[in-house]
Amino acid sequence: MRPASHIAVLDDEVDITLLLANYLQGHGFRVTQVHNGRALMALMDTDPADLVLLDLGLPGEDGFSIARRMRENWRCGLVIVTGRGDAVDKVVGLEVGADDYVTKPFDLRELVARVKAVLRRLTPELPAPAASAAVSADKLRFAGWQLDTAARSLRNPQGEAVVLTGGEFDLLQAFARHPGRVLSRDFLLAQTRGREAAPFDRTIDVQVGRLRKKIEADADDPQLIKSVRGAGYILIPPVSHG
Repeated sequence: MRPASHIAVLDDEVDITLLLANYLQGHGFRVTQVHNGRALMALMDTDPADLVLLDLGLPGEDGFSIARRMRENWRCGLVIVTGRGDAVDKVVGLEVGADDYVTKPFDLRELVARVKAVLRRLTPELPAPAASAAVSADKLRFAGWQLDTAARSLRNPQGEAVVLTGGEFDLLQAFARHPGRVLSRDFLLAQTRGREAAPFDRTIDVQVGRLRKKIEADADDPQLIKSVRGAGYILIPPVSHG
């Protein structure tokens, strides 16, 4: 059995972190409450969380800056939980690397469902033993890049590891499994967020933009993932297995 996932809850309001901690613990998670960015960074150095619930409205601190530092230093789930419901804040949150964005007030059951969805993308079920021939199917190669779907890792043409968020990995995997095919936003949302996808949700454009910055030589003139006006996106280079 896998150990309980470790969730860090960062909010300056103690009653909120206590509420979330009690509810998440009731669903089998191990939870640590922190109330400022410094405490979160110290926790990540000593007992890293598998997922962080981050409030943006912290006195004296910029929640977006904390999110950026998280993405620069640790590979974990990141869900922004905030009272800021403005569309611009949501886009910025996704651009700095959040896997999801939840606005207050929220339903605790929905929050747990979103937490579980992000964790599933980060820690997929272990595959059953299979023949060695199947192992190569886990490795997808295109334009010198190698995507290992079993290990959920990506290496650039120089063999260096490139860190992706859970959403970015799922997005790239969708492209790599359907090379040369125009993929609609609805299809990509279903691949990356499943039942969480909402009609007319354009956050997939933000995810594609973030992914391009990591794999394109020039994100402003993409050669790997092209936009198809009015239709979606397409991965141009062919993909091989093994």
